Amino acid sequence: MRKRTKAREIVLQILYQIDIGEDRYTDAWKKFWAEGNNLEFEDEIVDGYHKVISSEIKEFSAELASGIVNNLELLNKIINEYAENWKLSRIAIVERNILRLAVYELLFCPQIPPAVSINEAVDLAKKYSTLEAGKFVNGVLDKIRKAKLQVSPKEKLTKMSNLQIVG
Repeated sequence: MRKRTKAREIVLQILYQIDIGEDRYTDAWKKFWAEGNNLEFEDEIVDGYHKVISSEIKEFSAELASGIVNNLELLNKIINEYAENWKLSRIAIVERNILRLAVYELLFCPQIPPAVSINEAVDLAKKYSTLEAGKFVNGVLDKIRKAKLQVSPKEKLTKMSNLQIVG
């Protein structure tokens, strides 16, 4: 499993924990690592021992998770706008958090190609939900990707969120 894929899975687990109301971000983050969840990656067993999750994975997952939490209101507004006929509250928890993760990457991580963010999100949806969830996630993210390409990111963020962006 690639490092960034693993980091996205970690973020999904942390966002899920937050979304079901168990913890705030900082508590969920600490709890995740304290409980040894980093040992759940079966493909990381070598000679009977679990490999330690690299600092690179931990840093990327921290960057994503904190960015998502800090921009949650904006991400939710964007998902609401582009998930036609779906209120955010009606979208399953797993899919909702996959969308948050991918939308964050699309808007705030220019170093990640949009196709990579969308493909990773679809793969997460197929792995942790259903094939239909993968199609739903792909459809919503593709609409957001197309809308983002039509105007500058700053203009799109303003239009999408109805928020004033300073800077």
